[in-house]
Amino acid sequence: MIVVTGATGTVGSRVVAELRERGAAVRALVRGVEPREGWDAGVEQVVADFADPASLDAALAGADAVYLLVAVHPQMAAHEHNVIDAAVRGGRRPHIVLHTAAGVEQRPDGVRFLTAHAEGYRHLVASGLPWTLLAPNGFYQNFLGMAAAMRAGRLAVPGGAGAVSYVDARDVAAAAVQVLTTDGHRGAVYTLTGPDSLTHAEVAARFGAAAGAAVSYDAVEPGDALAQMLGAGWDAWRAGGMVELYGFYAVGDAGAVSTDVEKLTGRPARSLAGFAAEYAAVLRGGPGN
Repeated sequence: MIVVTGATGTVGSRVVAELRERGAAVRALVRGVEPREGWDAGVEQVVADFADPASLDAALAGADAVYLLVAVHPQMAAHEHNVIDAAVRGGRRPHIVLHTAAGVEQRPDGVRFLTAHAEGYRHLVASGLPWTLLAPNGFYQNFLGMAAAMRAGRLAVPGGAGAVSYVDARDVAAAAVQVLTTDGHRGAVYTLTGPDSLTHAEVAARFGAAAGAAVSYDAVEPGDALAQMLGAGWDAWRAGGMVELYGFYAVGDAGAVSTDVEKLTGRPARSLAGFAAEYAAVLRGGPGN
């Protein structure tokens, strides 16, 4: 039995679907049981709360492996700890595949998301459970939320001039499934990136080329970016964390390119240019894929 947390998210939902394609028994942790696109009757949905140890004990009972992905939240480190502790209490010693973020091993100061993941990573190693760490960079898919602004010719983020090796979330899911279903990954750290390290000006150019219209990059100042996020209704903790993360990007700390996607999946990581071409209709204002 493979337990998947974060099972309805961008990566987790794909992990569930691909595990079922391989015939794996899957238990998906959800907030409410309902039909999910791409999930068949072989997916056991279990309602659990990261802050409720009793619900986690029940959700992890009998697990052979756990894909541990928690949402961005002020208590995200505690949520990772709680799942790990439930796995320990169960006594079965499941393989924990922890989804973190590229750069977590650097233990960077001042980036709250990475700090939380680093705490979870340390707790996992100390637990004595078998583990693997997946550390993806930012997702191409996140830019689709900026499609309207790019249609107006502008990509505005506080990323400075730093280059980032963004990755396709589908490649992250495929890599996760390989780790969950094959041997030889215990104690490994896999950094999951795309094939290119691109500045945000280059990112804008690739989306513009796919959309058939010029898109320029506006390097927003961090304070202005924070104000815009708060004005758009973001909660303060998440907005502050995003500005910190873009600061990490701005100084070039997320620019390294890894071949771990190809190592795990047997095929090269998808390029941003290819992704942009695939979603050109969305960039032009049409329906999604």
